[in-house]
Amino acid sequence: MAAVAGSAAVEVDVVTSQRAEPKSFDVHMEGDRVNEDGASRQSEVRVGFDLSFPDTPEGNQARKLVDNLIRISHEKDCTVSRTVENSTQVTFRNDSK
Repeated sequence: MAAVAGSAAVEVDVVTSQRAEPKSFDVHMEGDRVNEDGASRQSEVRVGFDLSFPDTPEGNQARKLVDNLIRISHEKDCTVSRTVENSTQVTFRNDSK
């Protein structure tokens, strides 16, 4: 699940850094581990962004973009989170010859 946080963080960083370099940029992820019939899986994954920008016109501009960038990343760009949310079936097979 680190790919979810990583891809969203890169997208937010690329766009906001074009306006102002963040003073701090922290992305953290947590989720609940569920055990069903002896098999573990992740549930309720949460990704949090904690960014700080300078108190300048450029920093204010960058700060205003963050919510929208996170939303776009989740709804459009992050295939990992959408795949997990849609419960895509994954099949394992041996293709050895």
